[in-house]
Amino acid sequence: MWGLFASPLHLFSPGMHILKNLRRSLLLLSAMLLAGCNTVLMNPSGDIANQQGRLIVVSTVLMLIIIIPVIALTVFFAWRYRQSNKEATYSPDWDHSTQLELAIWAAPLLIIIALGAITWISTHTLDPYQPLRRLDAQRAIPAEAKPLVVEVVALDWKWLFIYPEQGIATVNELAAPVDRPISFKITASSVMNSFFIPALAGQIYAMPGMETKLHAVINKPGEFEGFSANYSGAGFSGMRFKFHGLSNGDFDQWVQKVKAGKDGELTRELYQKKLEVPSEREPVRHYASVDPALYDAILNLCVDRSKMCMKEMMAIDADGGLGKPGAFNVATKQAWQADSLDSPKRKYVTAMCTTEE
Repeated sequence: MWGLFASPLHLFSPGMHILKNLRRSLLLLSAMLLAGCNTVLMNPSGDIANQQGRLIVVSTVLMLIIIIPVIALTVFFAWRYRQSNKEATYSPDWDHSTQLELAIWAAPLLIIIALGAITWISTHTLDPYQPLRRLDAQRAIPAEAKPLVVEVVALDWKWLFIYPEQGIATVNELAAPVDRPISFKITASSVMNSFFIPALAGQIYAMPGMETKLHAVINKPGEFEGFSANYSGAGFSGMRFKFHGLSNGDFDQWVQKVKAGKDGELTRELYQKKLEVPSEREPVRHYASVDPALYDAILNLCVDRSKMCMKEMMAIDADGGLGKPGAFNVATKQAWQADSLDSPKRKYVTAMCTTEE
């Protein structure tokens, strides 16, 4: 028995071990939080993302103006008016103070007004549909600058980028010249996704049958991460791509590299057989040429040539529709190819008759 109590510290060794592990965990957590000060989101390489990052900082600081005093006063009141403090003033019948009410409500009201003004201004200034007004805070866009148009298609589960001006297309790889405005046209093949390059600009949704837009510019060369920020199924986690910010000369070389790609021409048929089919973690693909009408067909849900495009249906509906004959005609239309003489021709319903007729 005496040997057991001769060294009582050994009884507390498990607890001390837990405290040491807890201390290490807190230090590791602190290091991770401090490392967040150098994240891409808060240190982007594009002007739009840079403005959005500053908006986050300003909004956070404005909210901390209230949060910090509230936390500090909560701790102060808990300590000042604790039960054991006999020197604290005891006023059980006190229930109102005009000065205190003004302080409590005036500060939050002013902060809400400031946040509302910032939200209103930034919503219009950073509208993704609005063409850029500047390259960065010090430089305006040159008068001769021509935006680089990129057509973006979110697929299951990969990204297709079409460059109509260059006549090329890529899968899971995107590139653009530094300090040149980029005009993105964004859609999806089947389900909703979200196009997001943190270093370039905020996320923009991609939806089938609809086109969203994003105007942005990359100000620094480098390789940046892009991905989908909206869950879209089993292959969502691998739906990532690389965005390259290149000089004008390097971008021209990259275009030539894509034009020399082994994947050949991206046609409607190849799109249907290869890209539209769900697949996970697809490698980078370079298409030397692309059907110029492919993106419009994807947007209007008529890559299959036997289907009527959505814009044509909308035009018919705008004219009042075709009623039952039009519906029957669309339903019975046969697949055909315009360049094939042996293929069946389109069949149209010219009239509908009753059994007596």
